[in-house]
Order: sequence, then structure tokens, then C-alpha cells
Amino acid sequence: MKRVLGLLTLVFVVAAGCVEKRNFEYPDARKGDVVDVYHGVKVPDPYRWLEDPDAPESREWIEAENKLTFAYLEGIPQREKIQKRLTELWNYEKYGTPYKKGGRYFFFKNDGLQNHSVLYMTSDLDEEPTVLIDPNTFSEDGTVAMKDYEVSDDGKYVAYSVSEGGSDWIEWRVREIATGQDLPDLVKWSKFSGASWTKDSAGFYYSRYDAPSSNSALRSVNEYNKLYYHRLGTPQSADKLVYERPDHKDWGFSGGVTDDGRYLIISVSLGTERKNRLYYKDLSVPGSEVVKLIDVLEAQYAFIDNDGPVFWFRTDLDAPKGRVIAIDTSNPARNNWQEVIAETEETLRGVNLINDTFVASYLKDARTQVRLYNIDGTDAGEIELPGIGSAGGFGGKRSDTETFYSFSSYSTPSSIYRYDFESNTSTLYRKPDVDIDPSRFVTKQIFYTSKDGTRVPMFITHKKGLWKTGNNPTLLYGYGGFNIPITPGFSVTNLVWMEMGGVYAVANIRGGGEYGREWHQAGTKLQKQNVFDDFIAAGEWLIEKKYTRPEKLAIAGGSNGGLLVGACITQRPDLFGAALPAVGVLDMLRFKDFTIGWAWMSDYGSVDKKDEFDALYAYSPLHNIEEGTSYPATMITTGDHDDRVVPAHSFKFAAAIQAAQAGEAPTLIRIETRAGHGAGKPTTMRIEESTDKLAFLCRELKM
Repeated sequence: MKRVLGLLTLVFVVAAGCVEKRNFEYPDARKGDVVDVYHGVKVPDPYRWLEDPDAPESREWIEAENKLTFAYLEGIPQREKIQKRLTELWNYEKYGTPYKKGGRYFFFKNDGLQNHSVLYMTSDLDEEPTVLIDPNTFSEDGTVAMKDYEVSDDGKYVAYSVSEGGSDWIEWRVREIATGQDLPDLVKWSKFSGASWTKDSAGFYYSRYDAPSSNSALRSVNEYNKLYYHRLGTPQSADKLVYERPDHKDWGFSGGVTDDGRYLIISVSLGTERKNRLYYKDLSVPGSEVVKLIDVLEAQYAFIDNDGPVFWFRTDLDAPKGRVIAIDTSNPARNNWQEVIAETEETLRGVNLINDTFVASYLKDARTQVRLYNIDGTDAGEIELPGIGSAGGFGGKRSDTETFYSFSSYSTPSSIYRYDFESNTSTLYRKPDVDIDPSRFVTKQIFYTSKDGTRVPMFITHKKGLWKTGNNPTLLYGYGGFNIPITPGFSVTNLVWMEMGGVYAVANIRGGGEYGREWHQAGTKLQKQNVFDDFIAAGEWLIEKKYTRPEKLAIAGGSNGGLLVGACITQRPDLFGAALPAVGVLDMLRFKDFTIGWAWMSDYGSVDKKDEFDALYAYSPLHNIEEGTSYPATMITTGDHDDRVVPAHSFKFAAAIQAAQAGEAPTLIRIETRAGHGAGKPTTMRIEESTDKLAFLCRELKM
């Protein structure tokens, strides 16, 4: 049975001058009688049944929604042309930054349209490389992906993790590099973990959870993380438990072996909060106990390197924008800690020690700067970057004399550079051959004022010669959470959008990591509304400055950014012409009840606390949909195997907004099967999704 929402008329003029009209019938979504009570407040949850994506009723609804959405998308005349252009531009060689270990260089390369990048190795960068791992052989449809890898210190083995269907669950496998053959070793039920080899290459450390029941692996709550050691040639059942805290089910552990092989550094986290405890274990002493070097959760401590018992850390302790300190573990009292690199006006995002030089990566108004410091913290210059954009990489060891980094901007794809510490020069190593002319586009950074007077930066990119008529289709993107900065980067999808005449804007709103801890915390818990106010103010600024108007303004964001989009269209449905919330956190009252959702309470707060419940309920997108409201054209996207932000968020939000929609704009949901939160998604799937998003905007913004 289907519910008819009246005549939905979508009108657009195509090249031939014809006009098309369409009617919509949304699939029926049964309203249940579930009601929860929070601090005396009764909150209905009529679509609770959609939380089980495998139930027959849910599968029927998913199939019906997809049938409706894909029929709509396939009826857009421009879709085929958009897909063709996306495929053309996507088809270029993409290189990752080389990483040296055991006398070889390792790097990823994608020929262009391969579903997954291939891991190559070579002893000489000027020679033809050899394929080490090709994830495209894992499955025919590309839905089994490689997530991470770590080469042993002697270069004999590589541990690599594999994920199926986009799940966060990973399996660790081991390949012998000389033969290219996998060993029998298999480590399962790991999640959010890397692998760290011991110096003797006999095994590696990793973290995992207990195996969930077979029918709830993608939904059950992940608690009681444990740190293990796996010795090559033994079954996982024989793995040694290194550290656990059964008295703290919400603690997480990651273990990394120092480059000298002497210490195991254990970072102890609480959810996604940017604070951690820091423990270590002396591997040179058999049976040594775990030492609690820092056992208070007050700041972030990121281990950089060590000189014997002296550990260097990047921290925001007494420095919201970050600094570097040294702790002598043989004399660890806090009053003996030494500052090596002081806090600056820019935000310190990463530090590595290469060639006895600290390579420090900063953000200046969301743009990358890279500075060099000697071991004693004195200035050693700067790595000059090619322009305004984002640089990443800078890996290596203390004894290395070179490092590699990537650089990209909104109109320039990622190029790879080699930096030589002996000559203090950068040379271009790999530059992609793409059928675009970056000089056709212009990027500028502006600053606008949010509701409470806060100054917020925004990047705006478009084709040169744009006339600000107030009629340009504009796509505004944001994230605003978890201390994650949104920096300039190349995207084929965004480039095609700009080729179509669109303006692309990125607002660096509060909640992110652009300006350090204070900027992040100003967009969390009871202050989360600041994030939405910042984004709404960005849209108002674009309209005020005649870039666009509400009917031509679209907004997009994924995950926490999906929450951002959902909150903004429920708070200001009049301000936007279209919305693309992707894999969003949309039910703010139940996010902690699934998989790793409880870990987000450091940003969002908890319904168990009255004041935080009030704040969550006030902006929760699902709970602020109002019957009889004209919402902008909306296409929700999710994956039915997403075990990071479970698809129930998107399912329930779609059912609710379809039932409430009073206007003529479509409110659709596009559900990808055999897909998760986004990581490891094959190229074919990414192109199809980008095609559908651009086609949707093309039609709904009447381009």
C-alpha cells in the first residue's frame, strides 16, 4: 500500500524546450506506537521498526524507496552526460605518498578507474614497481576492500586489514613479501585498529572487541576493547592479551612500538574525545608491567618519537592550539616536563621526527603550513608549499634524509613531492595528468560573522568570470565536529559541479579542528547549536553577497555533516533549495544505542543528563520535523551495511520527512546495498553516487 502526497510537479526546461512533470507516491511507512520517556518528556518513535534493516518489513520498504528514487534519477535527461564527464575526469593515475621500510618503498597507485588502489613496492623509485597487494582481486563487485597495512621492520612481511561491504569490522592477514603469498595467520573482530610489529618481526600488536553474535554484528554496541599481541604462525586463540580494563567498558586501546623497538606505547582513549591517557611497556624487559605515565584524562598526548627514556609528545595541555613537550620517563614528575616547541597562533595538527628534525604541520585559517625545528626546538625553516591548499604525508624515521608529501587544492588534484633534508629542497615526484585547466577556476577565502558575532572562514571556488547575479547554483558544504578540520582538497565531483556553472563553498564552522581545542569545544554538547548557526550564517552571507538565492542554494555533508544538513533544513527550511544529508547522525536520542555511537557523547552529550537531553532534543533532526512544513528538495544517502552510523538514522528520518512534507519538492532516500559508511567504497559505486547527487541538484536547482 502507498500513501499519495498529492501532485508533486517538477518542472524544468531541457535543451529542446520541453517540459516534464512527475507525480510521486511515497512508500507507506507504518507508524508504530513506541514512546520513550526522557526526564518526564514523552517522545514518540513511530518508525522504531526500521532500526532492523534485515526485517522483512524493512527490506520491503528499502526496496520500494530505492525503486522510487532510482526511477526519479534515471528520468533526469542530464544524468547520462554528467556520468560521462565524471567518468572521463575520474580516469587519471592517482599516486599515494611513498613510505620506506626495510629497504623498499611502498605506495598506492590507481590506474584511473580501478575500484581500489593497488599497493606497489620497489627498491628504487626510478624502476618499475611490483604489485604487492591488489584489493581488486578480493571480490568481483569491489565491495571487499583493504583498509590499512603495516610492513615489518625487516621488510619480510606486511600485515594488512580487509573489510567487507564497507563495514568497520576488519580482518588482519599477513603476506610474505618475497613470495607474495599469504601466511595462514588470520586475526578477526578488530575495529578502529592498526597493526604494530615488534622489532624482531615475530608478530604485531592490535586491538579488538569480543566477537558479536552472528545476527547483530552490524548493530550491536562495541564495548570492552582489548589490546592483543599476535605471534606469527599461531592461531588467534593463542594471542596474548596485553591490556584490558573490564572496569571501564568504554575505554579504547591502541598500541604502537617505538622505532627503536624498546617500548610499546599504549594510548588509552574514551570514545572520540580528543583526550587520552598514556601508558607504556618496556619490551626490553621480559614480563615488564604496563606503566601509567599519564593517568588523567585532561589533554591530548600524541607520541612522536623517543630518545631512549625521553618521550616527545604533541599535546594541547596548557596550549589549546598545540605544542611539543618532552617527558623523561626515568624522572616523570610533571614539574620535570620540558617544552620543546611552544604554542603558536596557528593550530598544530601533526609532528614527525625525520633526519633529527621535527616536521610540524600547522593549519593557518584551514590552510597547511609546514615548519621545521631542530631537536632542541629551535627554528630550522619551513617547507615551502606550491600554494594555498592542503599537504599531507611527511612520514619517515629519525634516520631518514627524505620524506614525501602530497599537495592539492580545490581545483588541482593531488601531486606528490619529495623533500630532501640535505639540500632543503622539494622536487615534484608525481603529477597526475588530468583533463582540466586549473587556471579556469579561482578560490578565495572570506570571513563572515555568525549569529553570536564569531568570525568564521569560508572557501569559495568557481569558474573565473562568475557574475554575482544572485542566481548562481551554489553548493555549501560543512562538517563541524570531532575536532576534524575541513581543508582544501581536490574532488572530481566538485570540479564537474563547477564546470556546470556551480559555486562550491566550504564553511569552516565551529566544532571542527581548524583553530584548536577551543574552536572544537565551542561546537559540542550544550554549544552544538553554534555549529548550525555558523552554517546558516554562511548560507545567508552567500545570498547577501549575491552569489545565489535560497532556491539555488544546496547544502551537503556526511556523517556528522549529515547531522548538520538535517538540523539546518529542519531549522531553516526556507533558506535552502536542496539538501544532501549523507550517512547522517539524525536521531540524537538513540545514537548511543548502536555500534560505536556511545563514543560520540564527548561531542554530542548524553540523554541521561537532563540539560544535555534538552539540547539534543532541541536540534535532533528526526524529532524536529514538523507536519505541514515545506521542506527543500532532499536526497538522503546511506548504506544498508553502515555499522558506523547505522542506516536506521536515515531510514527513520526519510520516513518522517516524507510523511510531513507539505511542499512540492521531493524528499527521497538513496540506499546503497553492500555499502557501509564510505571508506573502501569501490570507484564504480562512488561515480554512480556522485552522478545521482549532481543530477538531483541539476534538476531541483533548475540548472
